[in-house]
Amino acid sequence: MSDTAAGLLAPDGADPEDLAGDVFVDVTRNLPRFRGNDAQLRAWVFTIARRRLIDGRRRRARRPTVLVADVPDTPDPRIHDDHSGVLAALGHLTAARREVLVLRFIADLPLADVARLTHRRVGSVKALQRRALDALAAELDGDPQP
Repeated sequence: MSDTAAGLLAPDGADPEDLAGDVFVDVTRNLPRFRGNDAQLRAWVFTIARRRLIDGRRRRARRPTVLVADVPDTPDPRIHDDHSGVLAALGHLTAARREVLVLRFIADLPLADVARLTHRRVGSVKALQRRALDALAAELDGDPQP
C-alpha cells in the first residue's frame, strides 16, 4: 500500500493493515449474531472499523510515540497517475471532510448511515460533503482553499 493510500485510510499514523486485521477479527467473531441486508452489513463493518480507529487514537494519545515516515522519492507504481493527484488532494482535507468523502464515495454509504456513523445530523454531513468536494476540486485545479 502506498504512503498516500495509507494516510487516507489511517491519517493519524496507525498501521492500516493492523487496523484491517483487527476489524476482520471483530467481524468474523460477531458475524453469526448479525442480522440485516447488504447495506446494513456494510454500515456495520464500517462502524466497527471507525470504532477501532478511534480506540487506536485514544491508546496512542495515552502513550505518545515518535513516528518517522519513509516517503519514497518515486510514486508507487500501483497507483495510476490519474488517481495519485486525487489521493494527494484528499490528504490536504480535514479529517472530518476526508472521513465523510470516504464513507460516502468509497464505502458507498447513504447520507443517513454516514450521519449515524459520524454522530452528525444529515444536514451536517451534506455540508461537510459539499465543502470537501469544493476543496478537493480547488486543490486539483491548483487553487487550494481552506
